[in-house]
Amino acid sequence: MRKLAKALLDWEAVIGLEVHTELTALKTKMFCDCKLSHDDPPNTNVCPVCLGLPGALPVPNSKAIEAIVMAGLSTNCQIQRRTLFYRKHYFYPDMAKNYQTTQGPVAFCMHGHLDVEVCADAAKERPGLTVCKDADGSYVTTIRILRIHMEEDAAKMVHVGGAEGRIGGATQSLIDYNRCGTPLIELVTQPDLRTPEEARLFMEKLRQAFLALGISDCSLEKGSMRCDGNVSIRRRGATELGTKTELKNLNSLKSLHDALAYEICRQAEVLEAGGTVRQETRHWEPRKRRTVVMRVKETADDYRMYPDPDLAPFDLPEELIERCRARVPELPDAKRDRYVADYGLKVADASKLAADPAVADFFQKVVAREPELVGTIANVMINLVPAVRQVTPAQVADLSGLLAKEAITFAQAREVLQIVDGTDANPSRVVDERGMRQSTDVAALAAIADQVLLRCAGQVQQYRDGNKRVVGYLVGQCMKAARGTGNPKLFGQILNAKLEKE
Repeated sequence: MRKLAKALLDWEAVIGLEVHTELTALKTKMFCDCKLSHDDPPNTNVCPVCLGLPGALPVPNSKAIEAIVMAGLSTNCQIQRRTLFYRKHYFYPDMAKNYQTTQGPVAFCMHGHLDVEVCADAAKERPGLTVCKDADGSYVTTIRILRIHMEEDAAKMVHVGGAEGRIGGATQSLIDYNRCGTPLIELVTQPDLRTPEEARLFMEKLRQAFLALGISDCSLEKGSMRCDGNVSIRRRGATELGTKTELKNLNSLKSLHDALAYEICRQAEVLEAGGTVRQETRHWEPRKRRTVVMRVKETADDYRMYPDPDLAPFDLPEELIERCRARVPELPDAKRDRYVADYGLKVADASKLAADPAVADFFQKVVAREPELVGTIANVMINLVPAVRQVTPAQVADLSGLLAKEAITFAQAREVLQIVDGTDANPSRVVDERGMRQSTDVAALAAIADQVLLRCAGQVQQYRDGNKRVVGYLVGQCMKAARGTGNPKLFGQILNAKLEKE
């Protein structure tokens, strides 16, 4: 990170992303009725259309069109009513017909944006870009989206015998056409990103939005969401863009960040040594933490794109667009703002709860049971629930009630949650059966505190000498003497009163 920070003192990075998202929520492929599944035996979900056999005619998947319209609405895009499909020609075994059906200059979704939070220092270094301070004190910059277009995915290739599954050194390559023809939407940003962290935050926010829409599982690990990064650098204060490189194999948010960071430093070293950055496609090697050349970058002319004669132009009716608009759910940013306004949660906590649709839904179900304990429920959801696999809203609500009444400590709550995980056990019953419920009997706790003070004369003297923090140690001794059934907060109050009196 120090190396990146040093490079960014003299150089400004200019970053754009291309994000490919498979519409895994659909049941069939983009242009045929083949089952959409990558888990079946290889080459079992294929037909003349996916295999590009002569005379096979494509038929667009209407559900896929609705999904891309929803994606565009969720990212503030202008929905284009008239669009075309094009043929993008290239020769590679993963596309049997030697061209990919995609969209041309005008896509279904054009000219959108997403707002991303950036740190104050980053906000100062963004001349020419819109940056404003949000109500909570953070800085927000607008990342423009050029378009979101629809295309078909290619087949899956597995290279056998090479290092890390790469084609270099492989003895054979296997092809599974089950993936070929999968509905795929590609989002292309403007080059508005300036740091690897901003790119990571944008990707994370986009993933959250698409998860909320329910159009894809957005799995970076499985490849249903993939990202390519385009990056160039220029001297600070310059306006002319440098030569860009395209980065592949960015299959996690960390890989996206680290690959961009490496490439920025690499380009800075090349230019500072008097060299020239070449326009090329580079592959990220996470184990070696470096990018390596894959191929010299093609230009648009190399693809010989022209309108697909087998697919008529699309004229999207207003009724379809409005139907899609009505299906767009409350998105993470809006949900976060509602949690802050309605429940009084901190922005950071509200963001964590709103980011994942499943987490947000679970949180709402717990709150519906105990609406007066929202703060405690949020704390449990963020800090305890991720450590278990199968608990119910009823169990979390009961546990939150125990914490709110200070019947158990947070450490005990963690233990109880582990015990009830995957069962229908009631947390309150578990607490009582195991004797974990904290005592609030002031007289009984005061007697224990007296015994501890007699036993810990040295710590008492430290307190008298001005070391107030020693109370924490004494509370721990009281809890130990009470075998965990005392209330630590009450113990602290009793000990402070006794120590101040002496």
